[in-house]
Amino acid sequence: MSSSVSICVVGSGYVGLVAAVCFAEIGHRVTCVDNDESKIKMLRKGGVPIFERHLPELLERHRGQGVVFSSDLHGAVEQSETIFIAVGTPQGDSGAADLSYVEGVVSEIARSIRSYTVIVEKSTVPVYTNDWIRRVLCRFGVDPANFDVVSNPEFLREGSAIGDFLHPDRIVVGTSSPRAADVLRRIYEPLTGGSYYAQPDALAGQHTAQHPAPLLVTSPQSAELIKHASNAFLALKISFINAVATLAETVDADIEEIAAGVGLDHRIGREFLRAGLGYGGSCFPKDVAAFHWVAQQQGVHFRLLEEIRGINESQKEHFFNKVVSALWTLRGKRLAALGLAFKGGTDDVRESPAIDTIRRLLQAGALVTAFDPAATENAKKLLPASENMKYAADLYEAARGADAVLILTDWKEFGAIDLERLRAQMRFPIVIDGRNLYPADQMEGLGFSYVSMGRPAVYPVHEKQPVR
Repeated sequence: MSSSVSICVVGSGYVGLVAAVCFAEIGHRVTCVDNDESKIKMLRKGGVPIFERHLPELLERHRGQGVVFSSDLHGAVEQSETIFIAVGTPQGDSGAADLSYVEGVVSEIARSIRSYTVIVEKSTVPVYTNDWIRRVLCRFGVDPANFDVVSNPEFLREGSAIGDFLHPDRIVVGTSSPRAADVLRRIYEPLTGGSYYAQPDALAGQHTAQHPAPLLVTSPQSAELIKHASNAFLALKISFINAVATLAETVDADIEEIAAGVGLDHRIGREFLRAGLGYGGSCFPKDVAAFHWVAQQQGVHFRLLEEIRGINESQKEHFFNKVVSALWTLRGKRLAALGLAFKGGTDDVRESPAIDTIRRLLQAGALVTAFDPAATENAKKLLPASENMKYAADLYEAARGADAVLILTDWKEFGAIDLERLRAQMRFPIVIDGRNLYPADQMEGLGFSYVSMGRPAVYPVHEKQPVR
């Protein structure tokens, strides 16, 4: 293991908390700072504020030792060699990222720097943020010899973020300073040199001591664009397969077969070629919009990004129309909504297609009972329980007396439902699957009316109508 580095992580949100515990996991001394006193107290007492695989055990292992939680940014900066900024960059009305939180933190950091410190932008930020951070520090009188600014974008997927951090596809370090690059190399050496993977208690994944994680050093501007370009490309794959799925429905083709055939081309790959309700969460919608804004500011007409966003929005409308087609009218219909998070494996409901769909169903007069393995409490903040909006303790309770079951999130649990038990709970055996979790012939064989995305619908024999 390389020599330990003293690190301050500013922000205990999704990125900051994962980064803090993972830096501790690879041997560094970490202070995670947040101005939310109640959150800091919860973390100190053993609380886990987000649903994320492996996070509870790593917090248990390193809390109070490798990582401590504090609200004292000044003290943390004074004792840290490197500061990672991991605060929120929400989307503004124009589509641009709101960098006020980043600026506020940088202003506070400037008052505390006493010796050479590397400031690292870990939040997702637009190009030239690196230059603005440098400018703010200088405006507050910090000697340029006492700091460098580095772009080190995160590539974490909610639900597998710990694994993504410790077994990254790549570690990108954007800096024009060899000195700062050497500091980041020291920090990530347990991963890039392989010593972490040789430990008996290391989290298993794609890398080993013999095949460690790769590190790429670029200019700051390239690193900032790599993050936005990566997320925009993944969003493109999702929107592309959803557009193909809509076409497939018109010719009675099966999008699952199409995606398999396309994905076997190694130049394309199978990942993110899953037709469904579209993307959501805290990254893709915000980052595609921010990337588009950056292009506009530079006079580049990046119309492809507009199409990505447009297809994603239309996909939710397409699914809603499927519900209407399957049920005719929605007023007074009892619907079981399986899934509230934007994807399986997380409790994050930000920009969730499931939430948008349920809102639309309620507006149409439907009675919705929802279930999610992890996201119910977060969903209640957006969709409070009411006479028409209820929450169930399990999926079978949600399905009791339902006119139809809607699968809105791709939780693994939803792909392993006891379908006969589900059918027995329902008023009518109608499943409208926005995530394509089941083979159509299996559902047909069990007597379900089954409607999915990009595949021909199937109905029980007594419901089938002659072709006209």
